[in-house]
Amino acid sequence: MGEVEFRFCDGEGLRAAVRGARVLLLWDFFSTAVRDVWAEAEALEWIHVTAAGVDTLLFDELRDSDVVVTNAHGVFDRPIAEYVLGAVIAHAKDSRNSVDLQRRREWRHRETRTVLGSKALVVGTGAIGREIARLLRAAGLQVRGAGRVARSGDPDFGEVIASGNLVDEVGEVDHLVLAAPLTAATRGLVDAKVLAAMKPGAHLINVARGPMVDEAALLNALQDRRIAATLDVFDREPLPPDHPLWDAPGATITAHMSGDVIGWRDTLAAQFVDNLRRWQAGEPLLNVVDKKLGYIPSGAR
Repeated sequence: MGEVEFRFCDGEGLRAAVRGARVLLLWDFFSTAVRDVWAEAEALEWIHVTAAGVDTLLFDELRDSDVVVTNAHGVFDRPIAEYVLGAVIAHAKDSRNSVDLQRRREWRHRETRTVLGSKALVVGTGAIGREIARLLRAAGLQVRGAGRVARSGDPDFGEVIASGNLVDEVGEVDHLVLAAPLTAATRGLVDAKVLAAMKPGAHLINVARGPMVDEAALLNALQDRRIAATLDVFDREPLPPDHPLWDAPGATITAHMSGDVIGWRDTLAAQFVDNLRRWQAGEPLLNVVDKKLGYIPSGAR
C-alpha cells in the first residue's frame, strides 16, 4: 500500500480534519458530524462506515453527491446470527426464569419448549438476514423472510413475504426477527397493529435498529404479558437507566452488542485497509452502498 496521511479526530474535530481529505473512515457510525461539516468536505471521494447500517450517516446532499459510501458488510453476519439463535433457544428454554429462580435459590421443576418445528419470520433478506435464516433452519426452525417484494423459491428463505403485509402474516409466528436496514419503508414497521396481531407468547427479536419498532406500543405489549422480546437496539442509546423497558416483563436487554465478538475491531480495521488498497490501485471498492436505497442491494458487493 502506498503512503497515506492519516488524521485522527472526534466529532468536534472533524471540521478541520476533513478539509482536503479524500477518504473518511467513520468509526463512530452513530455520529451525525459529517452532515454538519459537509461544506468543508469538498475533496471527499469515499466514506467507509464500520457498520452494516448507514442510516445515521445518510442525508440528501450526500445521497446526491458522487461520494462513494461503503459499509462493513460480512463482518457481523455470523455473530448476529448466533446471537439470534441464542435468543431463540433462551426463550424456548425459559432461561430468564431460570436465572431468577437461581438468584432466589428456588428449586422449581418446569417443562420447556423445543425449537424444533417452531416458526420464525426474518424481516430483512440481506446478508445478515440470510445468515440468521440458515442458522435457524439448521436448528430445526421453519423460516420465512420478509422483504420489499414477495417471492417464492428463495434459496435461504423459501418464501419471502412483502414486509408491508406483516400484520397479516405474524399471527402464526413464534419468533419475529428484525434484521433489516432502517429506511423510510422500515421505520415504525412493527407498530401497534403488528404487535397486536402476534400470537400470545410470541417472541420479538430486534437486532436491526430501534426505530423499526413503535417502542411505546412494544412496552404496552410487554406489560400486558402478551409477547416477549429480546432487544439489542433502541430509539435512544444508551438506554436511559430509568427507561421502563429495563423492568418490562419478558424483556431481555443487551447493549447494542449482537455483532461484537472478540476481535471485531481488528476485523473492521483489516476490511478498511483492504478497501483502501483497492482505492489506491484504482480498483472497484467492495461493499458499495446504494445511497438511494440505504443499503447494498442483493447480488451487489
